[in-house]
Amino acid sequence: MKKLLLAFLFLASISAFSQTKVSGLVKDEYGDPVAFANVIFKDSNEGTISNEDGRFYLESSEDFDALWVSFVGYELLTIELSKKTTYDLTIVLKESVDSLDEVVVYSGKTSKKDNPALVILRKIWENRRENGVKKFNQYQYDKYEKLEFDLNTIDSGLIKSKVFKGMEFVWEQIDTSNITGNSYLPIFINEAYSKVYGDNLLNNEKEMLEGNKNSGFENNQTLIAFIKDLYKEYDVYDNYMKFFDKAFTSPLSKTGIDVYNYVLLDSAYRDNKWCYNIVYYPRRKNELTFKGDFWVNDTTWAIKEINLQASKSANLNWVREVYIEQEFDVLNDSIFLITRDYFLSDFSLKKKEGARGIYGKRTTLYDNYEFDIEKDKKFYGEQTDPYAYEIYNRPDEFWDERRMESLSKDEKGVYKMLDTLKTIPRFKSLYNIASTLASGYYEVGNFDIGPVFSVFGFNEAEGMRIRLGGRTYFSQNDPWRIEAFGAYGFRDERFKYGVSGKWLLDRKSRLTIFGGNRKDVEQTGASLTTSNDVLGRSLASSALITVGANDKLSRINLSTAGFSMEPAKNLKFQVTGSYRTLESATDTFSLDYLDEDGVVQSEISQPEIEFAIFYTPKRKTSGYGVERTIINDGDFPSFYLGYTYGLKDVLGGDFEYNKLQALYTQPWNIGGIGRLWSTIEVGKIYDPVPLGLLSPIPGNQTLFSIYNAFTNLDFYEFVTDSYASLHLQHNFGGRIFSRVPLLRDLDLREVVGFRAAYGTISDENIALNAPNTLMLQAPEDIYWEWSVGVGNIFRIFRLDFNFRGNYLDNPDARRFGVTGTFGFSF
Repeated sequence: MKKLLLAFLFLASISAFSQTKVSGLVKDEYGDPVAFANVIFKDSNEGTISNEDGRFYLESSEDFDALWVSFVGYELLTIELSKKTTYDLTIVLKESVDSLDEVVVYSGKTSKKDNPALVILRKIWENRRENGVKKFNQYQYDKYEKLEFDLNTIDSGLIKSKVFKGMEFVWEQIDTSNITGNSYLPIFINEAYSKVYGDNLLNNEKEMLEGNKNSGFENNQTLIAFIKDLYKEYDVYDNYMKFFDKAFTSPLSKTGIDVYNYVLLDSAYRDNKWCYNIVYYPRRKNELTFKGDFWVNDTTWAIKEINLQASKSANLNWVREVYIEQEFDVLNDSIFLITRDYFLSDFSLKKKEGARGIYGKRTTLYDNYEFDIEKDKKFYGEQTDPYAYEIYNRPDEFWDERRMESLSKDEKGVYKMLDTLKTIPRFKSLYNIASTLASGYYEVGNFDIGPVFSVFGFNEAEGMRIRLGGRTYFSQNDPWRIEAFGAYGFRDERFKYGVSGKWLLDRKSRLTIFGGNRKDVEQTGASLTTSNDVLGRSLASSALITVGANDKLSRINLSTAGFSMEPAKNLKFQVTGSYRTLESATDTFSLDYLDEDGVVQSEISQPEIEFAIFYTPKRKTSGYGVERTIINDGDFPSFYLGYTYGLKDVLGGDFEYNKLQALYTQPWNIGGIGRLWSTIEVGKIYDPVPLGLLSPIPGNQTLFSIYNAFTNLDFYEFVTDSYASLHLQHNFGGRIFSRVPLLRDLDLREVVGFRAAYGTISDENIALNAPNTLMLQAPEDIYWEWSVGVGNIFRIFRLDFNFRGNYLDNPDARRFGVTGTFGFSF
């Protein structure tokens, strides 16, 4: 969510020549607001729908002198407009005499029987077809995309604020949104022009960026890529449309009849094609639904135009408004092509009207479709460099020729305004503060101090711990980077340190070499899949508050060196050589074992060589340096396969062994009932090794909910040399609580979890570790636990109630525990 804090959000750009503006409130005779009422300029097809509170805003570039306001069950009302701009109208609808006896009409719910709108909806289902480009063997088209961010709800208090002292000239760009009616100030714009090629026979598509232009700041590719991923591609014909990691029910969904009310409102020609106009709105509050209308062709039953506005009551954080428009060109009875896609969001810390926020909008235009032009198969596999210098420095003539719609006066002004703003010292200071909060590092020249959020820690060995670190940072595309830290424990009075470096030798193959050394105190066994990350550190090693004695800590001195490469996108091969020494960090924990001569040893010295494969299909990254930013974190599967060989008598190595490990993590969006996370891990050590090299089932003695750890297990409660584990966690996203009247308005979300582990430990390993006072027990009868949780408390906190399923007779077994976690999510 640090990226979310960077990624302001979005509002509609407005025509500078708007002639008629009107806003107001629609009520009934009893004073209750009328939700989803139709508000249309008289004798036109330009209109909108009131929100759940009965409020609306409507704007047109033409002159109109009257409104039509209507709703099923009420009389059509005509409102005269005496001025071009009319705000805060109060409109009172009267019930229609013909429908007074139909309670269902008065409540706003439409019938599922004898409804002509549903007859048309079923025709859409029967004739549903894929996007027109899928009807051809090959296709190509031009794509123009425009991203814009705007500061919204500008008032006199903000204009006179000391924050903007010396920057008053920016207010010259203020305008009004034609979607919300709020004032806004454009602060950033990015344009991109691409050529898209696809081959349906090969199931390949390739987008080649040919030009990119932005106002604002250098090195903003991460922000742009992240925002574009938020507005990822969606299909209105799908049952569910996914964005902001949420699955919204489409109004064209086959399940839509149970979620939406539909009303056949009108029929007319749209671009010389006869179409029906259907209005839809939610049946219930607090669900991930839309309101809006669509035009559908009467012969192809393909959508010609559609707009979608997310329900105000939708269980969605930090987003006050979502608005989508799509337009299609229906060529014939089997082909329709998207020509325009417009997506607007209003991000705000508060959902109430009048609160300030950030608009973001994305406008995507498509043109020059061509079909059945075959490309060589190698074309789709060739690597292209999207960060080439010329792409970001195209002349004005390039954009004049390729823009598919002209920039508005406000959009043109952003380029000039930002160029001026960047020269003002006060603005630079504000930008640096925001950058520190987002990245966790404080910039000092070409060196970043941090992470600032890991300065303090606590554990039984070190007591209170202070850590200071930093990294080199010239730009997000640095070909090399060095990181280092120093830490001090006030109980053990010892200094710890770590240093690492990595260097990208080849951009195309991403051939990288790395190495480093760390001397520290660590909670080993906090995860099953071992890591040789020199500067890596788990929360279990330094949690300020723990459950029970968190004393099973080790002193580790780890050195690594290796290289990695990516022969194909998101497929990485890595070879790592490491050398570590391990010994207990407390008097109450022992790593003792018997050597070949039967002598008790307390320290382990072990070199290893690891061969690892990482595969992350559909992962998106930004930048081309030695470190890249993951854009769609948590939105792609992850595979890991590793083989480790332990060396004996090399650099004083104590043991020779072979170890295999594998991990598979997969997120699943399950229609309208939420999101499931699943992880499977398996591993085996083929030769006898001491406790410090075995595979403990990871417990969790902190008060934080840690995915992939077992909340009701203590550290080292189970130790294995062969294991398999399963983790499942499902977030219903408020689907259940939204049906409960007293809980509905709290926007809480239900979370359930299940965790299980199986493992064995050989007699040889038990004998080898005989001097150790720790009981070596493996979960040969599958250990399991489950949890139920309440998420989205104050929009940032989740509380989990954890229950142990078996092994209840183990010493000090924790049958029940409560943990929590903080996080920012939509």
